[in-house]
Amino acid sequence: MIGKLQKTFWMAFLPVLTLVLIFSAQRSNAQSSTPSQKTGKLTVKITGIRNTDGNVRVALRTDENTVVDARVVAIDPKTLTAEAVFDNLAEGNYGVAVIHDENKNEKLDFNEVGIPLEGYGHSNNPAKRPGPPDFNETKFMFAVPSTTITINLVYWP
Repeated sequence: MIGKLQKTFWMAFLPVLTLVLIFSAQRSNAQSSTPSQKTGKLTVKITGIRNTDGNVRVALRTDENTVVDARVVAIDPKTLTAEAVFDNLAEGNYGVAVIHDENKNEKLDFNEVGIPLEGYGHSNNPAKRPGPPDFNETKFMFAVPSTTITINLVYWP
């Protein structure tokens, strides 16, 4: 029963995560700046990467369904970390979703009972549990001139 419930929950979450992590995401009006709007640099440091296979996909969001920018970044083989930098970002609330795309298929893979096979993480590092966190758990206030956040990836055994 638990396996079926987890699979159902993750399968409902997969389309949202896939949308969030699409590399060709369109920039939202929320990110475009006006001359009077303050902008700065957001640095996202990703830790806890288990190997150097594949790459890391990072999506910057303003809500559950709006991706304002997405990046694919390389893994540093010496430190097993990665970093994404978003420049000219307007002040405001954002959330970041990350996957370790070990097989470079541009999505988070799951086993037959719905457990993720690859690493994932979110801003504010919500606790590991079946299913995705709510966007409100992951949002943070970006303030200029710069903000740095660290996301520690989660892997299921």
